[in-house]
Amino acid sequence: MKIEIFSDVVCPWCAIGKRRFEAALGEFSHADEVDVHWRAFELDPSAPTVPDPGVDTAAHLAAKYGMTREAAVASREKLAAMAALDGLDFHFEKTKRGNTFDAHRLLHYAYEVGLQDELKERLFVAYFTEGALISDRATLVRLGGEIGLDEAKSADVLDEDRYAAEVREDELEARTLGINGVPFFVIDRRYGISGAQSPAAILQVLGEAWAKSHPLTVMSDDPGLACEGDACSI
Repeated sequence: MKIEIFSDVVCPWCAIGKRRFEAALGEFSHADEVDVHWRAFELDPSAPTVPDPGVDTAAHLAAKYGMTREAAVASREKLAAMAALDGLDFHFEKTKRGNTFDAHRLLHYAYEVGLQDELKERLFVAYFTEGALISDRATLVRLGGEIGLDEAKSADVLDEDRYAAEVREDELEARTLGINGVPFFVIDRRYGISGAQSPAAILQVLGEAWAKSHPLTVMSDDPGLACEGDACSI
């Protein structure tokens, strides 16, 4: 079973969705046969590589949604409390707005070497807990190195603009599939889960998708060897 997860590394609901998906996968009896592929989605493609130090993320959020800064802070505090229930430690006051395109390119490289999920997790923690600047290439190289990526090769990937086409393909694919919000889970290109649904809801869809792609094979259809209706009533 292939599961493609469209998300951004600065999306709080994507981090929560990852935790809930992992909880569901832990209860799924065929988890060892699931291939997870994180796909790129930029929530704010216009975000700068070097942020304006005079504008914090709460002020940017307030301006974007037409609310006061106080209301934006209160909203984020509520979300942080919700994330804590899923074992996440959010510190929105530390976050720095930055472009995520390079992070998605590095995630493509990490997928090629079998470390994509580890890098995705490290980027979430770096952004939401530690306040790392995700758009900074040196920071990305360091974070990649912490989860086992070759730092020299990561630097080459970022400096040479490798995987840029793949990121654009992901974004085009998202538009083609009608995805306009993340996280979004695509299962075997037949089922979709929008948002950070509960582990129980995700598990139910996983079970339905598995049953659909692995129908039961009947080895005998001799009715004389089974009870049907009242045929065996005594």
